Amino acid sequence: MTGEKKVKGRKRTLLVDTNGLVIRVLVHTADIQDSEGAEWLLGEHRVAFMMVTKIWADQGYKSWIVEEARNLYGIDLEIVQKPADQQGFVVHPRRWVVERTFAWLCRNRRLSKDYEHYIEYSESMIYIASIHLMLKRLTNEA
Repeated sequence: MTGEKKVKGRKRTLLVDTNGLVIRVLVHTADIQDSEGAEWLLGEHRVAFMMVTKIWADQGYKSWIVEEARNLYGIDLEIVQKPADQQGFVVHPRRWVVERTFAWLCRNRRLSKDYEHYIEYSESMIYIASIHLMLKRLTNEA
């Protein structure tokens, strides 16, 4: 080995709209922090964020990404905090939207586990699953 560390596992960072539909996906190795994934999403796709003014994120995101989103992109990124006196499971405001999206996506057999060898394929499968979900919604409402 030449000093490369082998990382097992991947993370999926999703940007979804208020209905839970996927806007952007980033799949990365598990050793990358959530805030770094968000930084990449914001930096690489700033054109797509022209209409986005508010983003909610969970506690896995650090305060520096909040400042960066505000200063560089004019986006209000709010970290959804759990109440200090919380006991047991409580649904947090706005946090459930992305969790619901993950649940919808994981109904797809190919996304229930990480079968893909390449990160790009994994991202593509998430986009395909989200397109499938949107098409099903459109045909059910017609």
